[in-house]
Amino acid sequence: QHPALQGLQEEEWELGIDEAGRGPVLGPMVYGACFCPSNKLEALKQLGFADSKTLTEEKRENLFVKIKECEWLGWSVIVLSARELSGGMLQKARYNLNAISHDTAIDLIKGAINDGVNLKKVFVDTVGDPERYETKLSGLFPSIEFTVRKKADSLFPIVSAASICAKVTRDNALRNTAFTETGVEI
Repeated sequence: QHPALQGLQEEEWELGIDEAGRGPVLGPMVYGACFCPSNKLEALKQLGFADSKTLTEEKRENLFVKIKECEWLGWSVIVLSARELSGGMLQKARYNLNAISHDTAIDLIKGAINDGVNLKKVFVDTVGDPERYETKLSGLFPSIEFTVRKKADSLFPIVSAASICAKVTRDNALRNTAFTETGVEI
């Protein structure tokens, strides 16, 4: 879901990954990725990204519009329904939430690569042990430098942007959910 970006192969790009909705019992878990050329990192900081949980809903929405309109930012999301998550975790050969999260992040990286993005650095908000997760990703994508950290969304603006993509997408999904229970409003 990113615009037709120029210079995907010529320039070096950095990508951030974060999720929204991992803990709540309501709605989907959404993984977001945002990427930009390495030479635009200062411009990215100037847009005012921060951990989506620290921003008002209006500020998140405004920043998401900036992401979508920016000619040098790309983004994508993967929405995992509660049914998908429960189905994986409850099947005979259990597919735990950490494995689901890792595989979803890997799919976002593969998607950017398949779209022709010349990824050189990827920053990920950790799920589980950051060192093991970083080693796993580095083994799968040896030409990419990985940084996996707790609270990466508050440390790296590109992860903050990914956090906003995930959170706004999840908020919109919740607003558009039809509940069969009476008296439930979002």
